[in-house]
Amino acid sequence: MKADGDNVVISLEAGNADFPFIISDYHIAIMPANADGSADWQSGVGTGCMSLEKFEAGVRTSFKRNANFFKEGAGHFDSGELITIADPAARQNALSTGEVDAIDKVDLKTAHLLKRRKGIKILEVSGNQHYTFTMRCDTAPFDNNDVRLALKYAIDREAIVKTVLKGHGALGNDHPISTANPYHASGLAQRAYDPDKAKFHLKKAGAEGLSVDLSAADSAFAGSVDAATIYKENAAKAGININVVREPNDGYWSNVWMKKGFCAVYWGGRPTADWMFSTAYAADAACNDSFWKHDKFNKLLLEARAELDEAKRRAMYVEMQTIVSDEGGVLIPMFANYVMAHSDKVQHGKVAANWSMDGFKAYERWWFA
Repeated sequence: MKADGDNVVISLEAGNADFPFIISDYHIAIMPANADGSADWQSGVGTGCMSLEKFEAGVRTSFKRNANFFKEGAGHFDSGELITIADPAARQNALSTGEVDAIDKVDLKTAHLLKRRKGIKILEVSGNQHYTFTMRCDTAPFDNNDVRLALKYAIDREAIVKTVLKGHGALGNDHPISTANPYHASGLAQRAYDPDKAKFHLKKAGAEGLSVDLSAADSAFAGSVDAATIYKENAAKAGININVVREPNDGYWSNVWMKKGFCAVYWGGRPTADWMFSTAYAADAACNDSFWKHDKFNKLLLEARAELDEAKRRAMYVEMQTIVSDEGGVLIPMFANYVMAHSDKVQHGKVAANWSMDGFKAYERWWFA
């Protein structure tokens, strides 16, 4: 990476058609460097529309408007405060009483009631967010693909979307590329609940009478324990015993995720197919939480990343989605909508669906009426 006048030139080791999307990632920020070369994020100096004033981990973060923000027609708020309110009821009550102006993660069980409140608007968008039950492919019995297929056929996705998401989402098909992505494999047959097919694959694997533990907690995703309980009831009809282990919310991501063999996981998704696959499905990816390795998939991943012919690229991504669905270690029953709410004094344009809160850019894009 080097400067060229007013521009920055970045040379890559290999072709990457999606590179412009990658450098737009919210994880990449420009800020001063400490003496040791690390980023001095606590300085409050950066390129965003807001400057950091105070940070209390897990409690609140305070901001003030950056008068030197480089984008015109954006960054309208004079100040802002990001508050952590973990309890859904308390979060919605804070909005109802005017303590806060906007919230994310509306409780889907009471969203219809919140919608009726005067002065409050529900904001909902469909994007790449998905919930999974992830199996470690390096751990028995999940190292057998017939066992994985049996578990994929043993879940009633429609019941879970209806019960857990209250209809605020769509069916998943055991791969992470949603209908919001232009490379979504729309022609791939939707996997349905089929206890007989599950029994067939169990017999093929020599795993009849299968019994597995499934870890879940609300910190994985809201309703994950309920989803796991429904799954347990579904799987029983296929002769599979699922023991639902309710894990503590605290420490879930450090003690359960990528540690235990079968667990509930939340993924916000990524804006591009390559980004999602490279983050969680490539053999050497740090967040490959199913510990899955597939030579053909990894070959296609590199080829598709550098392919500029749209038809060829789409064909590659469709094949990759098929491989993940049929042979991968993730069971993806649903894509969840982003459901947020704000007071009617908050205004905005078309809302992005790549992340919650307008692609995490509400501070930059929204304004008060």
